[in-house]
Amino acid sequence: MSQKSTDSPTEDHLSVDQSKKNQNSFKDVAIIGLGLIGGSIASALKQQGSYVTAFDITPQNLDDGVRQGVIDEAADSVESACGNASLVILAVPVLQMPALFKQLVKLDDIQSKVITDVGSVKGQMLESLLVDGPLLANFVPGHPIAGSEKHGVLNSDPTLFAQHKVILTPHAETDTVAINAVASMWRSLGAEVSEMSPTKHDLILAQTSHLPHLLAYALIDSLSDRGDSLEIFDYAAGGLRDFSRIAASDPTMWRDIFSSNKEALIDVLDRYVAELAELRRMIETDDQKSVYGVLDRAKSARDHFSQVLKDREKK
Repeated sequence: MSQKSTDSPTEDHLSVDQSKKNQNSFKDVAIIGLGLIGGSIASALKQQGSYVTAFDITPQNLDDGVRQGVIDEAADSVESACGNASLVILAVPVLQMPALFKQLVKLDDIQSKVITDVGSVKGQMLESLLVDGPLLANFVPGHPIAGSEKHGVLNSDPTLFAQHKVILTPHAETDTVAINAVASMWRSLGAEVSEMSPTKHDLILAQTSHLPHLLAYALIDSLSDRGDSLEIFDYAAGGLRDFSRIAASDPTMWRDIFSSNKEALIDVLDRYVAELAELRRMIETDDQKSVYGVLDRAKSARDHFSQVLKDREKK
């Protein structure tokens, strides 16, 4: 990872106070994409005193953002949103990132700003950006591991990131001043920040987020296609409601995520399908001992996970 270069943002541009590593140092922030995540970041930073300008391709989102006090100002273009900003946060679907970056690199003062994103897939996104030239040193790829089945700026929550992880995946030329500034911003929102490679990030997220969402969508689609689907949902207990909750998430966003991380997702899906087929065989042959072994191991793992979450909440 490189040190600060002559083309990278200076501490004057960032107004970074390195003695306050857990505080947001950005006074003017641009949010591109005002949905749940973009709106929640905007709301939290605005509460901290940042002046937040946003742009979204849907004017109603901007109107709602201003009316609800989520943002200070609505911009009519990416360029105008970024005008005075020292931090630009890209909160758009991952497949829209290459086209958005083409707009950003044309800005005369783009290298004086810090840029970060919130996308759930990193590898393909970074490869796509490299097609049109070297990545900007002031671009810090990031991903908050937080969200909700709710979507849209009207569901913005300034506490959404508290006690949640944020993963930064710097590329080879990412400037350390920019990394530190983005990490400090996230910590100011109550998040726990870590770094890892884009490849490792995408593999982990395929298992912990992308596969569960895919399964939830597939289950609800399968059940709703049955002739007695209304009766099924009418008698659905907590298990189905809890498991299927995430199937209410934004279909466009998740379609793009599945497409962007398809190699890692297919790999983990194939392993899951094979294990599911084996469990089916156990049930069909009435191999109760093996079935119990699967259930007992899963319960032990889930109990451990629950304890980890409880311990994290105590911090």
